[in-house]
Amino acid sequence: MASHIGRRKFLATLVGGAAAWPLAARAQQPAMPVIGFLSGALSSPYAPFAAAYHSGLKETGYVEGVNTAIEYRWAEGEVDRLPALAAELVRRQVAAIPIVFLVGEDPVKVGLVASLPRPGGNATGVNFLVVELASKQLGLLHELVPTAVRVGLLVNPRIPQTELATRDVAAAASAIGLQIEVVEASDSREIEAAFRTLVRNRADALVVGPDPFFVSRRLQLATLATRHAIPAVYNIREYAEAGGLMSYGTSQTETYRQVGIYTGKILKGAKPADLPVVQSSKFELVINLPTARALGVEVPPTLLARADEVIE
Repeated sequence: MASHIGRRKFLATLVGGAAAWPLAARAQQPAMPVIGFLSGALSSPYAPFAAAYHSGLKETGYVEGVNTAIEYRWAEGEVDRLPALAAELVRRQVAAIPIVFLVGEDPVKVGLVASLPRPGGNATGVNFLVVELASKQLGLLHELVPTAVRVGLLVNPRIPQTELATRDVAAAASAIGLQIEVVEASDSREIEAAFRTLVRNRADALVVGPDPFFVSRRLQLATLATRHAIPAVYNIREYAEAGGLMSYGTSQTETYRQVGIYTGKILKGAKPADLPVVQSSKFELVINLPTARALGVEVPPTLLARADEVIE
């Protein structure tokens, strides 16, 4: 950590990706702590998650506009903008920049921390395990639609998690005799084109890969999947709440809340090196029954019994 406890801090909260920038900058101290909130997603659809972040901050005694300020930078789905947005935050008049991240990959493997229990540097945060769950999501989809043979995998080629998720799903598909067709999209028009490709190639079902932009476009994805009668599985409950058929993954609101708590702890003087990386341990299976009926999918009773929530 580049500054002692008594100095003001600038928290760069990294959401949905990884970025690097100088750890310290010498400048005049701001009147109150300033938090830099950096995300690759679209701002409006991510409002519930930002609210969860504020809730975590409040638990540690910090309220935006009262005793802390937050500088928001949203890449609006254009993840290539993240480095420039991070640099823009760094140019603020700050004394130090500890980082609290929220990532879907192993932060040790991508070089963010030395280890999970002892990060050892100027960064810590939450690993919400989206990539590792892709094969589990495929298994649930196979259980829900056992007649499916050809399964689409929608990924964003512009994010680093794509390669690992694709490899994981392909291996899982091979093990249970399914064919995987990878389709790519990084904006709303490409999402529409991807569905046209899936329909043309007669995909029986779809796995939507991990991506903050896809989360931002969850209503579009759910609508297109229903319109084209393609049963789909997603990685967080917000998709099912938006009309998606089924989701399995960690609670996004809980992970954002935890990032807020860690931000507050660092503002109070804790060192990132001493705060273990939090790994998500609670996973939710959510099934949307009206969507299942619209798709003509009969949900097996055994799957319904295991669901954490069934949307009626």
